[in-house]
Parts: sequence; C-alpha cells; structure tokens
Amino acid sequence: MTYLETTPSAAPDYREEKRQRIASFANDAEFRALAETWRVKALERKYMNNFSWLGRPLIQLPTDAMAIQEIIWATKPDLVIETGVAHGGSLVMSASILEMLGHGQVLGIDIDIRPHNREAITSHPLAHRISLLEGSSVDPALVAQVQAQAQGKRVLVFLDSNHTHEHVLAELNAYAHLVAVDSYVVVFDTFVEDLPDEYVWTDRPWSKGNNPKTAVWEWLKSHPEFQIDKSIEDKLLVTSAPDGFLRRIA
Repeated sequence: MTYLETTPSAAPDYREEKRQRIASFANDAEFRALAETWRVKALERKYMNNFSWLGRPLIQLPTDAMAIQEIIWATKPDLVIETGVAHGGSLVMSASILEMLGHGQVLGIDIDIRPHNREAITSHPLAHRISLLEGSSVDPALVAQVQAQAQGKRVLVFLDSNHTHEHVLAELNAYAHLVAVDSYVVVFDTFVEDLPDEYVWTDRPWSKGNNPKTAVWEWLKSHPEFQIDKSIEDKLLVTSAPDGFLRRIA
C-alpha cells in the first residue's frame, strides 16, 4: 500500500486491487513504451496547452493534474509553494482543493508575472487563497520571504519554472527542507531527460543532460530524507514528472 492510498474511503478489496494493478505497470514494458511515445507526440503538438482549471489555462498533462489533487487531498498542506505561475491555472487548481479542505494558502512565485495574468488571478473567486511573489525563485531575498511565510506550516512544493539543471538544483536547496514528513516536492518536466536523442529544443536552455531530472538525481545523493515515489509515476504512466515525485520520509 502506498502512502497516498492509506486514507481513501474505498473498500479494502478495491484498494488492494488497485495497488496490484499499479504495481504491475512498473514492469509492463509495452505499456510504458506506448506512454513514452505518446508523451513525445503530445509535446510536439502542445497537447498539454489545451486545458484549463476553473477558467484559467492549465499547462499540465491531465494525468499530472489528477496526481496533484490526490497529493493535496492526502497531505492537507497549510501552504503550497509553486514556482512558475504562467496563466495561474495550477495556482487555482491547488487553491480549489484547499478550499474544499477548508484551509491552506497557495504561494505562486515567478520572475515575470504578466499584468493580465496577475489581474485574472487576483480577481478569481479563489484569490483569497492565493498570494504572488514576483522575482527569481532562487534569489536569496525572495527565498527568505518564502521561508518566513512557511515557518511552522505543513508545506507542499511544486517546482515548475526554469527547467535547467542549475536552477532546479538551486530551487531544491532553497525549498525542499521546508517540506513536512510525508509531504512532497514535485519537480515537473523531468521527462526532458527521457526524450529521444534526436529531439532538439530550439528555444529553451534545457536539454538532455541539463534538466530537472539530472538535478533531482544529483540532489538526492545528499538528501536521503527524500525518496522518489515511483508508485505515482507507475499509476500515471503518462507524466511530465518521471522521478519527480519526491516524498519526504524523515
């Protein structure tokens, strides 16, 4: 039984059936290969740009959105820290789950929050659960502000801004220690490392060998208090965050 499956209301026999099915996906090479092929095609066609959450564009795979709501519902954080704001869909999604839980705030951080996006976020019906910080997520002064807001709170972190190795490593060093035991740091776009060798990013500074997954691998070498929760990836199969669901275990 995985951590996220310990508290649902479903009957025990249903939970066990699901656990066995998800476990079988870990070794289903054919199914996993299909998922990887589909993910490349989806990226080429900007499939993940097709969706919204409560009126705000959400640049996520639907499977990852499902995982996010499961994690928030299971961990019940007081504060969700999100780097990367874009149109605000992810902030609104987190806020909507917190609203149903009846507590918690979302803190969105981005180096450039465009005025029309800020206006849409601050005027949204869930704006009372959202606050914004504009600046680099690894700027020491901004990090200090975030750490002050996180003091004494149960924290969950989503990293989805600049996807270079150096930047993601700096974000992990800045924010992961704030996360509570049995909560998560979710590092998005780790799939860049798994793209075909011939895939070329023409307008981005990240690439194979320089991306969120390589940062996760390096960071975990010196942080045994975290482990990759493979059960989430095995359940989703199609995810932008392979090796990116990091659960704090100590």
